[in-house]
Amino acid sequence: MFYRAVAYLPFPLLYALAWLAYLILYYLAGYRKAVVYQNLRHAFPEKNAREITVLAKKFYRQLSQVALEIVKARRMQPQDFKQRVTLNNPELLLAKSEGRSRSVIVLTIHQGNWEWMLHGATTALGIPIDPVYKPLHNKTVDELIYGIRSQFGSRPLAMDESTRDILRRRKEFRVFVMVADQSPIRSERSYWTTFLNREAAFYQGAESLAQLTGFPVLFAQCRRQRPGHYAITFHEVGDPPYDKGSHTIIDRYVALAEQAIREEPESWLWSNRRWKRDRQQEEAASPAGNAR
Repeated sequence: MFYRAVAYLPFPLLYALAWLAYLILYYLAGYRKAVVYQNLRHAFPEKNAREITVLAKKFYRQLSQVALEIVKARRMQPQDFKQRVTLNNPELLLAKSEGRSRSVIVLTIHQGNWEWMLHGATTALGIPIDPVYKPLHNKTVDELIYGIRSQFGSRPLAMDESTRDILRRRKEFRVFVMVADQSPIRSERSYWTTFLNREAAFYQGAESLAQLTGFPVLFAQCRRQRPGHYAITFHEVGDPPYDKGSHTIIDRYVALAEQAIREEPESWLWSNRRWKRDRQQEEAASPAGNAR
């Protein structure tokens, strides 16, 4: 009932509710406050305590707005997204698809409104865009997000089933979107590299998939223009043929992700426990280690 009520709110009331949510999250609940502050201090060691606090508060305000915007998407129409999400260089995506005859992998991060990005590109370009996602533990929220992602013809693919589906239908033209800035679980093959001044593990799945299929890879950067308005810019990550012995795709993705975060730090998901894994501890426990 709450999600339905929020979805029907006009934007002015939505952002008034978001302000209340910010006050609750930051001042009362302190939602993952220690994680946010620790992540910010490591990423920006040049900032003093006051600057970190200002940045943290900006993050919580935007997080509250984006969370409600995502719920609001359930009642929005294609025209709404055309007005609120701008594609700065759609010609790059279209060029990589070779006239919509070759699929493209698009990597992105939890910045701006990552859910609106999907609908903004789908409605603007009129092409099938299938997001690869990790199912959420909360079944109610997972069903809500699935419904939002699939409402304009997209086919969300669960991560553990995505490779099989993509390979089986590799001759069909589609765009696959992967939000690849989360930490992989220990049982998955990981690639370790420096990210925001700390070592972090990254999924190898997108890179492996690109090498298997020969699909080009782009990075989508989402920048907030003002509340409820976003702009997407595509950047080149890699083109086939790929060197299967290297990690140029992940390295390029990490560089673009860090650049995007530094350009607009308040809109990245700092509450994510991105650095919960420790490479030295894992390698000490398992001499074989993970991929490097």
